[in-house]
Amino acid sequence: MKVFLDECVDRRFRRYIVGHDVKTAHDMGWTSIKNGELLRLAAAEFDVFVTVDRNLAFQQNVASYQIALIVLRAKSNRVADLAHLAPDLLNELSSAPHGAVTIIGEPVSKT
Repeated sequence: MKVFLDECVDRRFRRYIVGHDVKTAHDMGWTSIKNGELLRLAAAEFDVFVTVDRNLAFQQNVASYQIALIVLRAKSNRVADLAHLAPDLLNELSSAPHGAVTIIGEPVSKT
């Protein structure tokens, strides 16, 4: 699978996505591009878009893009907080449907 890591995901997290072709926004020269344009660009080259941006699914019409959107929910976007989600992410990569949002992780409570 060709996997795109959003700019808000620590790029060191890519080492947990073994067996897949993973590129970051930095690798692609797509830093600072707005979400709608970023989804359009990523959909042309990737199978899966991985982000920690919980609002992206609500701000964009994901169904209009030929890419699967996976949102990682963790305490923060630090690699240490995302690492425990890697096994679930790896399980979802091949089955995540294009034009839909898959959420991995638990809602983070603000107590």
